[in-house]
Amino acid sequence: MRTFSLFSCLFFFLSVFSTTLFHPGHSLHHHPHSATHNYRDALTKSIIFFEGQRSGKLPSNQRMSWRRDSGLSDGSAMHVDLVGGYYDAGDNVKFGFPMAFTTTMLSWSVIEFGGVMKGELQNAREAIRWATDYLLKATAHPDIIYVQVGDAVKDHACWERPEDMDTPRSVFKVDKNNPGSDVAAETAAALAAASLVFKKVDPTYSKTLVRRAIRVFQFADKYRGPYSNGLKPVVCPFYCSYSGYQDELLWGATWLHKATKNPMYLNYIKVNGQTLGAPDSDNTFGWDNKHVGARILLSKEFLVRKVQTLHDYKGHADNFICSVIPGSSSSQFTPGGLLFKMGDSNMQYVTSTSFILLAYAKYLTKAHVVVNCGGTIVTPKRLRAIAQKQVDYLLGDNPLKMSYMVGYGPRYPQRIHHRGSSLPSVAVHPGKIQCSAGFSVMNSQSPNPNILMGAVVGGPDLHDGFPDERSDYEQSEPATYINAPLVGALAYLAHSFGQL
Repeated sequence: MRTFSLFSCLFFFLSVFSTTLFHPGHSLHHHPHSATHNYRDALTKSIIFFEGQRSGKLPSNQRMSWRRDSGLSDGSAMHVDLVGGYYDAGDNVKFGFPMAFTTTMLSWSVIEFGGVMKGELQNAREAIRWATDYLLKATAHPDIIYVQVGDAVKDHACWERPEDMDTPRSVFKVDKNNPGSDVAAETAAALAAASLVFKKVDPTYSKTLVRRAIRVFQFADKYRGPYSNGLKPVVCPFYCSYSGYQDELLWGATWLHKATKNPMYLNYIKVNGQTLGAPDSDNTFGWDNKHVGARILLSKEFLVRKVQTLHDYKGHADNFICSVIPGSSSSQFTPGGLLFKMGDSNMQYVTSTSFILLAYAKYLTKAHVVVNCGGTIVTPKRLRAIAQKQVDYLLGDNPLKMSYMVGYGPRYPQRIHHRGSSLPSVAVHPGKIQCSAGFSVMNSQSPNPNILMGAVVGGPDLHDGFPDERSDYEQSEPATYINAPLVGALAYLAHSFGQL
C-alpha cells in the first residue's frame, strides 16, 4: 500500500510538473483547461491531405506515397500547359473556382496564424505554391483564364484512379466574349493573398503573383458576368456560381488592397461597396459566397489598421458573428452541437466559420472591442470557445465518437468517397483499372486501402448521424476547401494549448 501511495504522489507531482512545463499555452488567450485533442497532429495531417489531391508530376519529397503522377498532358487539348494543381475532391477534375478559393483560404490561414505554425509553416507554403504555380499557368494569357480541366459528367461516369485517367481532359476557359467575373476575381484574390505569404521568403515570386493578380482583377471587373452563364453545362451543378459575381469583386478588391496598398482598391471598395455588397442575412461563407469573408477582412482594416472609412463593415461583420452564436435564431445546430448549414458537405461551413471566429477574435482583441448581439456582449474569448467546440466536434467530441478527419484519432471514416483512396494503389496493382471496373469497389463495404491522411469529409447529418458509405458523396466526400480554413484554426488551437 505504501508503495502505491508513494507512486501516486510521484505521479501527481510529475503530472503537475509536466503540465506546467509543457503547456505554456495555458497563459495564452486564457485556456485554463488542458486540450482534449492533439491539435498539432491534426494540423500536420490537415496539410498532408493536399499532397493526396495533387495533380501533375509529383516531387521527390511527396509524403502521400501511394499517389503517383497524373494528368501530365493536361492543357494539350488547347495547346497550353495546365499540368499541376489540385483535384477538388473525390474525382479527377480540376475545377478552377473552388481551387482558387482553397488557395485564398490556405493563404489567409498562413497570413493570420502562420507566425505560430513552426515546422508546419513550410509545408503550408508548399501546399499554397502547388496551387499558385497552376493558377499562374491558367492566367498566362491576358484576358483569358482556363477554369477547368476534365469533363465532369464523363469523369463521374468512371470510378478510376487519377493515374489511370482516360476520360477526356477537355479544357474550358473564360474570356472577353464569355466572361467569368466570379472565377476571375477569386483567382485574383488567391494570387494576391498568396503574394503576402511569399513576400518575405520569396519576394520575386511574390511580385509575380501580385502583378498577375492586378491583371486578372482588371479582367474580372471590365468584362462582367457569371462564369456559369457561358459554361453552364460544364460547371453546373458542380460549381455553379449561385451567389453571382459581386461578392468576388468585393473580395478580390479587398485582397488587392491588402497586397498592393494601392489607394485605387480602397477607392474601388468605397465606390462599389454598396452595389457589390449583400444583405446581412446573407451569412454563408464558402467556395461560392464570399460576402462574409470580405466583411471580416474589411473590418480588420478598420479595427486593426484604423481605416475609418470602412467603419460600416464592423457592423456587417458583427451581424454575421451574432448569426452563428449558439442560441441565434438564424443558425441551426445538431443535438451534438455542430453548426449545420446544409446537408451537402456541411463540414466546409463548420471549418470556414471556425476560422472566421478565430480571426475576428484576433482583430477584436487587438482593437480592445467586443461584439454586441442585441444587448448581449460577446467577447473574443467566447468566439474562441465556440470555434474550439466546433473543431473538437470535428475531431471526435460528438455522439458517435467519430473523428471526421481521416487518420486522426481511434475512429474515423473508412469508406470515403474518393477514387484514388478507394482503389488499390499503383504500387499494389500496377495494371490499369478500367473506367467502370472500379464501381465494384465503389459499391462495396470494404474499407479504403489507401489512407487519405488528414482528409475531412462532408460530415454528419442534422441528427449527428453518419453512415460511412462510399456512395454517399454528401457526407463522405472530402474536399480541398473543407481543409483550407481548418489549417488556420488548428494552428491557432495548437499554439494556444502549447502544442507548437
